[in-house]
Amino acid sequence: MEAAQAVRSRTNPTTEPSILYFFRKGAARAYREDMVTHAAEDAGLVRPPDVPGQLTRAIAFVDLSSFTPLTAEMGDLKAAAVLERFSLLVRQSTLHWDGKVVKQIGDAFMLVFPDPRSALAALVEIDARAAQQGEFPAVRSGLHFGPVLYRDGDYVGSSVNIAARLASEAGRHQVLVTAEVRKEARDLPEIEFVRIGKRKLKGLTGAYDLFEVKSSAAPGAEKAIDPVCGMELGLAEVDARLSLEGAERAFCSEACLRKFVASPEAYGGSR
Repeated sequence: MEAAQAVRSRTNPTTEPSILYFFRKGAARAYREDMVTHAAEDAGLVRPPDVPGQLTRAIAFVDLSSFTPLTAEMGDLKAAAVLERFSLLVRQSTLHWDGKVVKQIGDAFMLVFPDPRSALAALVEIDARAAQQGEFPAVRSGLHFGPVLYRDGDYVGSSVNIAARLASEAGRHQVLVTAEVRKEARDLPEIEFVRIGKRKLKGLTGAYDLFEVKSSAAPGAEKAIDPVCGMELGLAEVDARLSLEGAERAFCSEACLRKFVASPEAYGGSR
């Protein structure tokens, strides 16, 4: 108790100034965003909202494509370490491109950006940086641009649902976007939009014209994928290999190798 009191006596004088500092920084950013929004409306660049709190934003969801099997096979401690690295990476890239992390649920992050161009740049950067990490799962993401409702620090509406479904549809190292995103960001340098056709998204009505984003910043060298935990491995990170029925599989550890040998059918192999 005495030690705790000693710490409080030193930190208490800085508590209020710290809170005020971050409040003022946040308020200044909110004022700037509000000014830009009103200026755009006055100039006729955007339509005034139909209801209070309605904004037009780029909403993105990004997560790790194999975080669930990684947690199941490698344990909570290893998964938490991977998630901590991923969280830092996502937050740095989002801030760098003038975005904001709205919330985090497990390994999934909901991000909001003022426009699709900055959102795409952030998602491409996140994927490229994650691919450079050692022993790290692949990233996947989805992006939509449209009207949202701002409520109590969160964003709600069909645009949010569309972006979330896109992320769940995406594969390893894949960024899926809607036609609205392509329309606003099609002239971005070093970015190509590959049409993958109309798709129905789970829980949503109608079909959506979807595009896969191809970037020159995409991961270059192919990595081996551990079939047990889903971890991506560079050549120097492979701890064990197994040749089965003419196919070679790589593993991040002997523990994953033993699990595969014990039940190969559970991981896409056969006895």
